[in-house]
Amino acid sequence: MGRVVVAGSINMDVVAIAERHPRVGETVAGTSVRYFPGGKGANQAVAAAKLGAATVLIGRLGNDAFGAELRGFLTGQGVDLNWVTETAGAHSGTAIITLADADNTIVVIPGANGMVSADDVTGPVLTKGDVAVSQFEIPLPTIAAFFARARAAGATTILNPAPMRAFDRALHDLVDIFVLNETELGLLAKVDLHDTDEPARFAQAAKSVLTRPDQIVCVTLGKRGALALVDGAPLLVPGRAVKAVDTTGAGDCFVGALATQLAQAAPLREALDLANVAASICVQRMGAAPSMPTRAEVSSLSPLAGSGPG
Repeated sequence: MGRVVVAGSINMDVVAIAERHPRVGETVAGTSVRYFPGGKGANQAVAAAKLGAATVLIGRLGNDAFGAELRGFLTGQGVDLNWVTETAGAHSGTAIITLADADNTIVVIPGANGMVSADDVTGPVLTKGDVAVSQFEIPLPTIAAFFARARAAGATTILNPAPMRAFDRALHDLVDIFVLNETELGLLAKVDLHDTDEPARFAQAAKSVLTRPDQIVCVTLGKRGALALVDGAPLLVPGRAVKAVDTTGAGDCFVGALATQLAQAAPLREALDLANVAASICVQRMGAAPSMPTRAEVSSLSPLAGSGPG
């Protein structure tokens, strides 16, 4: 079995809960404020670790109270933090989240995450069978250096390009699997997409962003499930009907679960099915990283979770 190696952000999520989101220039009264470990890199690493993968996280924390709390939490989840460094003079990444009726708005302040460098990703030795994962909350040159090393070693690369921003062809070519939502796919494909669109429209948009014939594009569609474009053909994974409490981290849960299954050599269809089940559990809980399900929880809803190695 391979490992899941994540290069990415580590944040403290400050969540303000209100009955509705404020309009521009408006103040609304909130009902409570809560603090949750998060950051897309940390979320994906915790998801992978709780589902049974040997998981390594590469990143940076500030020399502050949030940093100490985040390190303690991640260690407790079984994530290898040997390559997470403390950065003097920088604060730990912070996300300000407003949650209303299960929908969220997020402002991310990178802090130490913006200082994760190409040198930082040279630490762990990658091997064939490993799955290298990253997202867009750390500098793009760092991701490119990480993925170049991964592909040279025969590892699989998964990119979750969120929050979406422009990136060059060189990085695009290094990606084996894209995992993104319909908004991010629309921005990448330069088309207007909506979660109510027909699957064929998502497949067409996914096809337009391929730069290698062997690339896979997986678009997550919330309660509708997910659609993956594999060898030019769409593969639809139906959604699960659940009552969502907090969608923060659901996409990261999907990525971490998918990476775990691929590191354990599961077929892609099975990996996507399990990732979908894991994400459906995640949205029924508050918080990002703390809401990631265990392997036992996913196994209780998906017989596929117990069928692979580990």
